[in-house]
Amino acid sequence: MLDPTDRKILALLQNNAGLSIVEIGQKVGLSQTPCWKRIQKMERAGIIKARVALLDAKRLNLGLTVFVIIRTSQHDDIWLQKFARTVKEMPEITAIWRMAGDIDYLLRVVVKDMDSYDSFYKRLIKRVALSDVSSTFVMEEIKYSTTVPLDALPTVTAERGLN
Repeated sequence: MLDPTDRKILALLQNNAGLSIVEIGQKVGLSQTPCWKRIQKMERAGIIKARVALLDAKRLNLGLTVFVIIRTSQHDDIWLQKFARTVKEMPEITAIWRMAGDIDYLLRVVVKDMDSYDSFYKRLIKRVALSDVSSTFVMEEIKYSTTVPLDALPTVTAERGLN
């Protein structure tokens, strides 16, 4: 469980992972060492997975985002291992979700243009057997966030904190 100070630290890091420990500590009312220890503890606990820079794909000439819906008739372990290996090796895939319902997998793919997507698609279907693949192309990004809603977390007292 996270106490209010941990939540404040996470909120700051979600919005700017480039803040120094001193800056974070000042904003949450801690000195440098206790602030750093809290961050390290949350990293060890897996709450903080990584501290990264978010890039603007369009400015890097990667202007096409595609959501790829995959259905498969194969659900055995051998197929799943091959599929997982294949998609992890394809850098154009920026996210993958295994779904419940009539869709088996949902992929987020970022590429330069339609020709690049076609090349990606051909490499994908050549490497792994799929029953059905359909693609939906993003026309406009209205909201994109990597933050998680910290306000939805249960509230704990400062004494309980992350143990």
